[in-house]
Amino acid sequence: MPKPLYRRVFEFLAEPLAVLAVVFASTTALAQPFYVPSGSMQPTLQIGDALVGNKFVYGYSRYSLPYPFGPSSEKRLLGKLPSRGDVVVFRLPRDPSQTYVKRAIGLPGDRIQMIDGRLVLNGKMVPLTPAGTDKVEFADGSIRQVAKFTETLPGGVSHPIFKWRWDGVLDNTRVFTVPAGHIFVMGDNRDDSLDSRVSPQDSGVGFVPQENLVARADLVLGSYDFLNSRGPESWPSLVRLKRFFKNII
Repeated sequence: MPKPLYRRVFEFLAEPLAVLAVVFASTTALAQPFYVPSGSMQPTLQIGDALVGNKFVYGYSRYSLPYPFGPSSEKRLLGKLPSRGDVVVFRLPRDPSQTYVKRAIGLPGDRIQMIDGRLVLNGKMVPLTPAGTDKVEFADGSIRQVAKFTETLPGGVSHPIFKWRWDGVLDNTRVFTVPAGHIFVMGDNRDDSLDSRVSPQDSGVGFVPQENLVARADLVLGSYDFLNSRGPESWPSLVRLKRFFKNII
């Protein structure tokens, strides 16, 4: 006896729907891949890196969904603030359709200022140790050798930064006091990052609401130097094998 039409349709759709449900659940609750299109987080992240973000570490908001919907809320399900030094993925407050990645520098109540290119956190200058030089890549594909430093935040988290000038427009700022429920983020490529030092009105990030957090960037899955692509013959050499499965610190 032939099966009813609805039964055959159900059996035909059951497997692909189950796969879609698993993918949706995993990218919402566990982890999600992201792509790095700019150089603001060099040397930690390179242009062309593909990274995976841990989504449950900060809890969940509407921006945890692949396609966010629902009302705004200052509370997150199982919510937790980042630690200073975390590399965070978030929805840009002035345009939530855009996803950014920066380093969490300030937490609620922190006072942050730049003085002569040095980070001052809660009235104390953050230690900065020279770490030689390294290559920085610009959006046009050009490469420049610049000074590299190790910055150590309160709590002992150390991370690399690029710094090649000390008198730029963002090297001397007012004191920023981080509001409740927000964080202050900066790029590791300090002279080429529109971050919380720049107001949304000036095309910057401003303070990031906790609601806008999406994930903590934990691992570089792979990397491809697409800026220097010069035709099919160059493609194999542009794969950065040394960056595959690299922990993000």
